[in-house]
Amino acid sequence: MLLATWNVNGIRARSQRLAEWLAERQPDIVCLQELKIVETDFPHLEVRASGYHAVLSGQPSWNGVAILAKERPEMLMRELPGAGEAGARFVVAKVHGIEVASVYIPNGKTLAHADYKVKLGWLESLALHVEERARSGSDVPLLVAGDFNVCPTDLDSYGGARFKGHIFHTDAERVLIARLGGAGLIDLYRSKYPDTIGFSWWDYRAGSFHKNEGMRLDMLFASPSLAARVKDVFVDRDYRKKGKTGAVPSDHAPVIAVLE
Repeated sequence: MLLATWNVNGIRARSQRLAEWLAERQPDIVCLQELKIVETDFPHLEVRASGYHAVLSGQPSWNGVAILAKERPEMLMRELPGAGEAGARFVVAKVHGIEVASVYIPNGKTLAHADYKVKLGWLESLALHVEERARSGSDVPLLVAGDFNVCPTDLDSYGGARFKGHIFHTDAERVLIARLGGAGLIDLYRSKYPDTIGFSWWDYRAGSFHKNEGMRLDMLFASPSLAARVKDVFVDRDYRKKGKTGAVPSDHAPVIAVLE
């Protein structure tokens, strides 16, 4: 089984590249972010032609998250409790016996910007949601995957310790991400590769991708029962490049977990 997450940075612009990726990689469950589209405009027919069903939470021009799966997902939630005002950034469905959440954490812009407090508030709501679910004693495996817009450690950023205290690198952001682990979720990439760089985002500018000046912003967090089945986790760097047909890539690469 393949579990994946990908910030497509606009599904209209990336629909061809997405179709190519689905055809080649054949993931079982995919969490998408930054759709920038309302549900009625979502390319459901194209996704079905690729062999997938989709559930989503969308809005015009900004944000938007989806879950794609070969098996039809059962919609559970379209909004994170206490965080709906930040836009369409959260959707949960049950598929293949797994509760799957696709999340898109606010960027925050800068520490002085009002959006930074919005970001911290959203992360707090996510942590509370996961903690409450853990207290409920649910035995359904959970996957929380998406663009977290946080580098959990210095290893997760090309700036390393030099960027400490900057947006994506603050203690406040990192403490809130760490609460997911405290609630029992496991960062699948870091659990498999504790000391290996695994950047998933590179700026379009200044040749950042070719210089590997990136950040690990896209992550899959899972219940121990799922994590125990993981054989490998990798960043699909080939899909940060243009396709053979000229399809334009996102500034994020997909991240894929391979399960037994």
